[in-house]
Amino acid sequence: MTGRIDAATLKAWLSDGGEIALLDVREHGQHGEGHPFFAVPLPYSRLELGLGALVPNPATRLVLCDAANGVAERAARRADALGYSNVSVLAGGVEAWRAAGYTLYAGVNVPSKAFGELVEHARHTPRVTATALKAMQDAGEDLAILDGRTFAEFRKMSIPGGVSCPNGELALRVDALVPDAKTKIVVNCAGRTRSIVGAQTLIDFGVPNPVYALENGTQGWFLAGLQLDHGASRRHETASFPDLEGLRARACALAAARGVRFVRAEEVEGWLADASRTTYLFDVRTPEELARSTSGLVHAPGGQLVQATDQWIGTRGARVVLVDDEGVRAPVTAQWLRQLGHEAYVLEGGMAAAVQLAGLRDAAAPRLPDPAPIASHELAERLHSGRVRLIDLRSSMSYRKEHIDGAVWSIRPRIAAAVADPAMTVALIADEPGVAALVGLDLAEAGVREVRLLVGGHEAARAAGLPVAATPGTPVDADCIDFLFFTHGRHEGNAEAARQYLAWETALVDQLDAQERGSFWMGRSVTVG
Repeated sequence: MTGRIDAATLKAWLSDGGEIALLDVREHGQHGEGHPFFAVPLPYSRLELGLGALVPNPATRLVLCDAANGVAERAARRADALGYSNVSVLAGGVEAWRAAGYTLYAGVNVPSKAFGELVEHARHTPRVTATALKAMQDAGEDLAILDGRTFAEFRKMSIPGGVSCPNGELALRVDALVPDAKTKIVVNCAGRTRSIVGAQTLIDFGVPNPVYALENGTQGWFLAGLQLDHGASRRHETASFPDLEGLRARACALAAARGVRFVRAEEVEGWLADASRTTYLFDVRTPEELARSTSGLVHAPGGQLVQATDQWIGTRGARVVLVDDEGVRAPVTAQWLRQLGHEAYVLEGGMAAAVQLAGLRDAAAPRLPDPAPIASHELAERLHSGRVRLIDLRSSMSYRKEHIDGAVWSIRPRIAAAVADPAMTVALIADEPGVAALVGLDLAEAGVREVRLLVGGHEAARAAGLPVAATPGTPVDADCIDFLFFTHGRHEGNAEAARQYLAWETALVDQLDAQERGSFWMGRSVTVG
């Protein structure tokens, strides 16, 4: 049974010591325009697809927030159908939160990004500006520029001469990448957080080199009038580590200094069987390693887990157990999660020990309706005769760029309004069958008797010769609730958007109240090695 709570009650719950999952079920663009600090995004359009992974324990105290438009109540019914037994809705939605005097934060991954700013303030992480770095390059100084983002982000744009080494890999690979202790190391990302956290990782890890964060990352480089690389493929290729024992000892010492405990598989097995608590189990290795040797665990690369914790951890106060196969990356990642306020542990024995844990608490895939297929030629015939309502569920920006002529754009929270006559067959175009299946649930409740899914999606219809159209202004911006205009353009040559983003990031710390700031544990400065 779903309850309703007010903002003050929710605020108290968030620091009462018990586990709680606060999910924002609005769409991506709405969440990014303003949300409570601890709200984890899970759009209603994907609710059942992501709920089991984000909140794996159905007994967890679960609070849903929306725009006070009934979406949270619908989401609560869906959660109840999946077995979640302790669900509440924030009365009045996020505006009631604001009206109670609490801050709504713009942007995404806000706790992780606020944490990065706090790290710089507390640790005085050394930094270098883009113009100073360019001068160092021009002077021929001995430099290593390490890009702490994902390889895909690095490929899109990078600092000339930089090498891709995601933050979660830095401690393991820096000695091989930068063997000379006199070489200056500069860590960069696209903005600020991963530059700061990556540089501080190396400093705390006891790297003897001079280490700096590139101030404002690739955006700062661009704003300084400097040219970025596009399509670069330079990346860490280290496969062997001559001093792995030394690296492991340093990682364990750093983790111990931050209060990280190593746990045996038997203890974790007991945790996973404990219905009163939530335990997350993450494989922090690279995607390439996972492809070569699957672990059966949820994959959360270490650097990204710190940068975007709310993409993996939906329950505040849960246990988080990390696993690697060499004993360096998991401890270093865990000590950052501890400082972020999470109860983080490292599994003793790594991947070998994880074998007995894999699958013990997998989120059961929800049973979803399987819309009947419709081929492109049948769709064309029905469109010609006016016997079908064609709804495009792809992103609003994809729809604007190109869609099948006659299709209308919609999204799950608004799907009933897209069907004027429930007696008409509805055909769906989707990038993911699961998203279409969820829409099918809502359409059935709205009285639609026949729902079909286009085989092969938009590209198949296009290839079959169905006419396409582009509508750059439709849907209008206000209807594009899946798209965050707040960050749009900062990587596309829009200098003003980049400046606004960087100003937002640096201002996060000043917005924090005592509860929000108190969720982090900065501890004392520690350097090992």
